Amino acid sequence: MICLIAMLAKFMGSAAQEIYHEPYRPQIHFSPQAHWMNDPNGLVYFEGTYHLFFQYYPDSTVWGPMHWGHAVSKDLVHWKQMPIALYPDSLGYIFSGSAVVDKSNTSGFGANGKIPLIAIYTQHDPKGEKSGSSHFQNQSIAYSLDGGINWTKYPNNPVLKTPGLKDFRDPKISWYPEQKKWIMTLAAGDRIIFYSSVNLVAWTKESEFGTAIGAHGGVWECPDLISFNVDGKKIWLLIVNINPGGIQGGSGTQYFTGDFDGHSFTSRDTETRWADYGPDNYAGVTFSNTGEDKIFLGWMSNWLYGSRVPTVKWRSAMTFPRILGLKKSGESYYTTMMPVSAIEKLVTKTKTYNYDSTENGISLTGPSRIELNIPDLHSFSFIFSNQSGQSLKAGYDEEKNSFFIDRTMAGNSGFASQFAAIHYGPRIAHSNDSKIIMILDNSSLELFADQGLTTMTEIFFPDQPFNSVQQEINRKPLNDIKISSLSSIWNLH
Repeated sequence: MICLIAMLAKFMGSAAQEIYHEPYRPQIHFSPQAHWMNDPNGLVYFEGTYHLFFQYYPDSTVWGPMHWGHAVSKDLVHWKQMPIALYPDSLGYIFSGSAVVDKSNTSGFGANGKIPLIAIYTQHDPKGEKSGSSHFQNQSIAYSLDGGINWTKYPNNPVLKTPGLKDFRDPKISWYPEQKKWIMTLAAGDRIIFYSSVNLVAWTKESEFGTAIGAHGGVWECPDLISFNVDGKKIWLLIVNINPGGIQGGSGTQYFTGDFDGHSFTSRDTETRWADYGPDNYAGVTFSNTGEDKIFLGWMSNWLYGSRVPTVKWRSAMTFPRILGLKKSGESYYTTMMPVSAIEKLVTKTKTYNYDSTENGISLTGPSRIELNIPDLHSFSFIFSNQSGQSLKAGYDEEKNSFFIDRTMAGNSGFASQFAAIHYGPRIAHSNDSKIIMILDNSSLELFADQGLTTMTEIFFPDQPFNSVQQEINRKPLNDIKISSLSSIWNLH
């Protein structure tokens, strides 16, 4: 019997390892065990646990009737997938939304001293859409009294019906303490509509924003409204995802900085700004209840090809969690994104190299973090490669004053004609020196330059992981190249 138990345990362990080690499977980014995933939803921190809910279809690797999948983490890097949190019902599919900690029990759902978590989400009625109605997207709520594990839907859903707009979705909720009310930031086609409530059930329209500003090449989706204290001022950041119409085609994340008075948002910006200049960061929003830290997470894909990428049992991953900030450069405020500090938990070894040691290539043993400290920024590039002759190039183009990622030779790209491309992200900083971090996983590269003023996210699908990095010869080679090996987040499964 003991031998049988030992054999069973060994089998279960190897099966878990196989789940998270298929071709292309990210090793330091969250991805579902199987099936389709897209937008992050209901991001919330409560009693020592980070909750990631996400758009999920448990019956296929392509988009279908949406559920809220669920994963939890204690440190933002090691994740455990949980049972499905919300299922479709008679009101429709469970589309994107958010979750908050109702500390004062404004909703009245708390009981026996238990603090309720409130999820608010769009219900999409496919029958209404098919019939030609314009009333098929409405907002509903659910509550949890056990820390986000089990959810009870409000019996009188929906709590906010569409005024007749076909695109009326993705509510992001935040508390506005000055007026003791909740603010809902909602995407409505070509604009954002703000609503307020004192109890999360009854909602009043406050204002609209955006019809004559920003990018409008597609539908506005997945907004977020956050405040920052910068240079002694309170600056508000309004994130608006858009599809299509992104900076690199397809999906993208634009933003506006400005002022919010509890009723309306006024933008300071006169030009369109982008939070990420790569093609593969979409629907990103922040965790609620994290205090001063604004923690951002996005869907690491693009609707141009998200349902066609060559993974077999699962589709899509999330970006590495990032600390979101605002920084003034010149006369304007820009977003900054940097990997959360918990990435240090994954570091197994770090070594510093000079140019001579990178000329012929440095071996990589798995996911890696490359850190560059450049006192005088000039053109440079690094080439990541594998034994199949495939390669990915990333660096800085002095003539364009832009960082770039070139995935034209990075592996399988036949699933989408526009996938194999070079993407550029403008340098926003004005200093001579530059610090750059690149995070390489089996099928993604994230670049953070100048403390995150320029960020780029790219996915790719090589026949085997890139296991060598080489500095391309240029007029002035780089030294002080720090490379850290990162352990898989799935080693504990």
